[in-house]
Amino acid sequence: MTIENRALKSQNWQIHHRARNLCLGILTFLPATLALPVEALQVQLSPSNPQLGDTLSVVIDIDSQDNANQPKITVGEKTYPAFAIAPNKYRAFIPTTPLEKAGTRTFKIFGDGQVKNLAVKVRPRKFPVQRITLPPGKSADGATEYELQRVAAFKALQTPEKYWNGQFLPPSKARISTIYGVRRYYNGKFANDYYHRGVDYAGANGSPVTAPASGRVALVGKESQGFRVHGNVVGIDHGQGVTSIFMHLSRINVKEGDLVKAGQIIGAVGSTGASTGPHLHWGLYVNGQSVDPLPWRTKVFE
Repeated sequence: MTIENRALKSQNWQIHHRARNLCLGILTFLPATLALPVEALQVQLSPSNPQLGDTLSVVIDIDSQDNANQPKITVGEKTYPAFAIAPNKYRAFIPTTPLEKAGTRTFKIFGDGQVKNLAVKVRPRKFPVQRITLPPGKSADGATEYELQRVAAFKALQTPEKYWNGQFLPPSKARISTIYGVRRYYNGKFANDYYHRGVDYAGANGSPVTAPASGRVALVGKESQGFRVHGNVVGIDHGQGVTSIFMHLSRINVKEGDLVKAGQIIGAVGSTGASTGPHLHWGLYVNGQSVDPLPWRTKVFE
């Protein structure tokens, strides 16, 4: 073989060797790139088999914590905020009520630039019917405009801070006289679009009322100020869209802005406002809607 031929063969081998290494490099690089798909949003829903009146908890895990683009959830035309509960973990509460229809609804969860659709089936639930006779001068629909505005603003609170910890406590040691969700006739007339938005405790006049969970007192109203239906009332903001309201009190022990702890006395049972006798009405609201307080007493919503 001539020197020219040996040189040409060596050059061809070097070109082939470099091309082979280049191809191997590309093949080595591509699988590493393709092995990193964008992960779908991680979502946990509880309870797993909800019924009307339940609070649905949706926990969302994301890759990055960006307060400017927090996750959110839409159900139909309503949007619910998700609040941080741990690094890269958010939680949103979706209320359900007795006035809604049972069945499957679609949750759209937005986060990390992604959208996840979640089909949630909500079971029906039967609620009892009750007939109430109010004495002259007391009416369930006689609220003043001032009263309605103050209460509506309170129930709409969505404070990012979470005040409560663990299960909620009963606000009274008395027996429960009326459960959540009862439909009612008032003085013989059925109350359309009404359901009992809370739990009644048949406490004696003057018996203590305590905070079921920690929070900030965000509403104090008195019958003398125009709270004709609620009577003397206290509202506690537990944070992250969860609020408690306590109605018909005979005495109020707190003022707006106070921070209270679970079990702390906030007032006393009475019969002020639209009430037929001494009792405590405790209403629990989630993102402005009245939900059944019982699951909050038996389950931990962290």
